[in-house]
Amino acid sequence: MKTNRYLPDIDRISVLTATVLLTFALTRVLERSAYLISFQLFGFLIRFDIDLRVLIIVLAAGLTATGMDWLLKSHPLISKKERTLEHWLVPMLMALVLGLPLYLLRTNPLWWLGFGLGAVLLVLVFWAEYVVVSPGDLNYPTAMVLLIVLSFALYLILTAVLRYSGARLFFVLPIIFLATFLVSVRTLNLRRGGRWEIAWALGIALVGVQLAAGLHYLPLSPVYYSLILLAVLYGLTMLVNSILDGIPVRQAVLEPGIMLILLLALGFWLR
Repeated sequence: MKTNRYLPDIDRISVLTATVLLTFALTRVLERSAYLISFQLFGFLIRFDIDLRVLIIVLAAGLTATGMDWLLKSHPLISKKERTLEHWLVPMLMALVLGLPLYLLRTNPLWWLGFGLGAVLLVLVFWAEYVVVSPGDLNYPTAMVLLIVLSFALYLILTAVLRYSGARLFFVLPIIFLATFLVSVRTLNLRRGGRWEIAWALGIALVGVQLAAGLHYLPLSPVYYSLILLAVLYGLTMLVNSILDGIPVRQAVLEPGIMLILLLALGFWLR
């Protein structure tokens, strides 16, 4: 395989990072964010609250996906009409995960620490997604490992924040389903050389969301709760990858099983 080394355009990555961070900053400066919407439908009065800060976080995820596509269009190996969907997944998850803690900590001095850390993580993710476009890139192995590690770390943070926030089950489950699917499908995509394993990822997401529903009302700490979900997600994802590689099931369960036990033991120790 012919080796190469491509680096993202500094101006583009700077503009993209600044735009996403500016969107996050809006969640701190808004004086009023909750609005009550009510209307009548077939004689019934329907009322619900809209939180602009939550909408801004979703907007930040959309901007991140759009900006990632714009950044990748400057890559020599990507044509102007080529789709870059697989490179949006981790950056979108990054924006959502960064947005939730910043939303919860908007009146806390630690907000600035999270804001600065978010800037560093965004740059790393943008760089890694740019690099993995070319399997022959000298930095490809580093970028691939970085994306996988960050994906699981983001999942851990997201589930812990959701648990800490005390959000209701109907709000938590769709988020966990989406996050589980995104992490598993992107990890398998990277490990399988760009092939999509949608069915397997959906199966992993269904297991994850059912487990989250079962654990929701148990008296578990956020750390223990998130580590249990992470252990199952990691174990299933690695097991599926090994099975697709043709490894016998008895051997395939060895590595995921060890990591599952270690993560559960860590969670029990930290609970």
